[in-house]
Amino acid sequence: MGKKTRGTPEINASSMADIAFLLLIFFLVTTEIAIDEGINVVLPPWTNEPPPPIETNNRNTLIVNLNARDQLQVEEELTDVRMLRDLTKQFINNNGVDPHQSDNPQVAVVSFKGDRGTSYDMYIQVYNELRGAYNDLRDEAAKRKFGKEFTELTDTTKINEIKDMYPIRISEAEPSEFGAGTK
Repeated sequence: MGKKTRGTPEINASSMADIAFLLLIFFLVTTEIAIDEGINVVLPPWTNEPPPPIETNNRNTLIVNLNARDQLQVEEELTDVRMLRDLTKQFINNNGVDPHQSDNPQVAVVSFKGDRGTSYDMYIQVYNELRGAYNDLRDEAAKRKFGKEFTELTDTTKINEIKDMYPIRISEAEPSEFGAGTK
């Protein structure tokens, strides 16, 4: 009698490619891709005409600088970021009372200049405080005038009236070179 030799058993792998393809599709469909939104800033529309010359009184410009060491300067004085919102509100809402601050909110400009070495976290903190100052002033004006916060207003006319009272005028200057310190 002869001995039967057995070969190694074969595994049917014909459907492996189909299974791998289905798993790939499943993971592509169910995976959420995180998208960083950044800072929402509305830019003016593009035009080929040169911009008109800017006529500003130095009194109407609040200079805010942030250096590479994350030190904040407001009008060339070192300032803590927690004080920035109140300083900005006081400057914008001066209405000509203090001769060293803005004439009125419509002409007040906040000039913000960061440094290439500034940390992203500190840049965002300063920017948030500047925007927060405008938001606070708009809320206060809306409460005085309409009895509601600015974000609660639904009438476009009222919203535009408050925006006209306190237009957001933050000028972001070109950052200086990396590593520049304070003057």
